[in-house]
Amino acid sequence: MAISDDVLVIGGGLAGVSSALAAAQEGVRVRLISHKKSTLRNASGLIDLLGYADGELVADPFEAIPVLPEGHPYERVGIEAIRGGFSLFDEAVGASYLGAHTDRNALVPTYGGTVKPTARYPVSTAAGLASDSRSTLLVGFEGLSAFDAPLAAEHLQAADVPFDVHGVSIAFPKRFRSDATAMRFARALDRDEPAENGESHTRDVLVETVKAHLDGAERVGFPALLGEDTPEEVRGSLESALGVDVFEVPMGPPSLPGLRLEDRLYEALDEAGVRVTTGNPVAEFDTENGRITTVYTDRGGQRVPFEASEVVLATGGLVGKGIGSNRKGVYEPVFDCYVSHPEERSEWSREGAFDDHPFARFGVSVDRDMQPLDAEESAEYGNLRAAGSVLGGYDLANEKSGSGVSIATGYAAGRAAGEHA
Repeated sequence: MAISDDVLVIGGGLAGVSSALAAAQEGVRVRLISHKKSTLRNASGLIDLLGYADGELVADPFEAIPVLPEGHPYERVGIEAIRGGFSLFDEAVGASYLGAHTDRNALVPTYGGTVKPTARYPVSTAAGLASDSRSTLLVGFEGLSAFDAPLAAEHLQAADVPFDVHGVSIAFPKRFRSDATAMRFARALDRDEPAENGESHTRDVLVETVKAHLDGAERVGFPALLGEDTPEEVRGSLESALGVDVFEVPMGPPSLPGLRLEDRLYEALDEAGVRVTTGNPVAEFDTENGRITTVYTDRGGQRVPFEASEVVLATGGLVGKGIGSNRKGVYEPVFDCYVSHPEERSEWSREGAFDDHPFARFGVSVDRDMQPLDAEESAEYGNLRAAGSVLGGYDLANEKSGSGVSIATGYAAGRAAGEHA
């Protein structure tokens, strides 16, 4: 017997979650299905909107968005949907994120010593904003090669940030295996485990070690591993003991801020009554009169049917394999939606690593109702919408717009699906 809902969202990332939450606001039954774990756990936890346009840093995304080219996802959904999507995100994450007070981008230092423009940022990073002129100490840990604090500080100084910054690498108070991830460091701080000396606890030893390097610094940045389960408590205890503000520097995968964000968003799905089914890929689908009637997932060789009035495709882009390619061309693997691309593979990319590569914009084209279009610009299916990085027409890496596009198009697609269900 088929599992039946009003709206079926395929994809468990930021676009899928945004679509499901927006559809649920319309008072309909919503189910989200996904194959693998969300890519949020690999993301920095920063939520960009539009960081760069034509290679130039964008101070206010809402001033730059109206001049984006036709076909860009933001042009498709419009300013109202972008604001609606971010309001939905703000409601879902609550006080754990900041940035809603202004349209202007915040500038957040990263683990590589760069400064990233972002529209929303975890509260744990707030004391580290690059617009803050307070002198800064960056602290890294020996054995955690992902964050070289002295090098990051050098890069920030070279970028002419408006504050003095220096970095130091110290031994973590507790010794771990050489392959230990940030998660193991975080758990030690969560539990305040006994330090290596056996006489003190991890947080106390960490504080005393950092104090020796403060040298008048007014704030201290650590890699984003200050607690997995109780980050507010860990950061607060360090601040109290050090007498200065403490912040986290966003890291690469596995990312604790990304995991925390994933937890909050899936809690929001649960509160909204969205049913979530994970672990099995979509294998096939049925159609009738130009509409998708049933989507089947593969559970160990068994086909599990899901029926819905409306379907949202939010499976990701080239990295997430929501868009695929082979010798024959570029394709969308779930519903075989049309993906425009040059026939000659030599035209997919440019010679330079940082050139404007056409492949970065490959994806599904949609109309302003978020319906995927075929080669003749007609809707592929009467009840299918698409959202997130499965869409084409933009370069999320160069624009620093990936999260914003996922939120805005997810909101628009989910709302439209909910209204039509």
